[in-house]
Amino acid sequence: MNDTTVTLVGNVATAVEYRDTATGGVARFRFAVTARRWDREQGLWSDGPTSFYTVSAWRSLGANLAASVSVGEPLVVHGRLKVREDERDGQRKTFVDVAALAVGHDLSRGTAAFRRAARPEPELRSDRGREASPGGPPGASPGGSPGAEEDPWAVAADELTTRLVTAP
Repeated sequence: MNDTTVTLVGNVATAVEYRDTATGGVARFRFAVTARRWDREQGLWSDGPTSFYTVSAWRSLGANLAASVSVGEPLVVHGRLKVREDERDGQRKTFVDVAALAVGHDLSRGTAAFRRAARPEPELRSDRGREASPGGPPGASPGGSPGAEEDPWAVAADELTTRLVTAP
């Protein structure tokens, strides 16, 4: 697949709207990107034209975005670019959309505090044909909720975090 990916640096222009859909939640907002140029003659920075994009983020990225971002905040958005044309009020208009793959605060303009989102526990399904041992199902974490199997990626991330925190 030949997608065009872009990285945009700008500001949130509208409130983030979050909606649950049949295929997962989606967050949408307008994003303003203004080019800045150094004017050698005046010795000042000057603003160029502002471009506006509609950014959509799906599933956990959308939920985390809606919980973390407000109007006016500086962001870096990386995603797939989509240009579409539509006719409104008898005129042909061009819209530029970005399907976000990653979004973060622009730390060149401020600070942020990261908080890992809680993941829902996986459900124990009876159709797996496994018998649960007295201490819980195979692969269950000690002290974990009954029926919750360990995610190998989560285990690796926890081990890495422990090593980094306890490293001299």
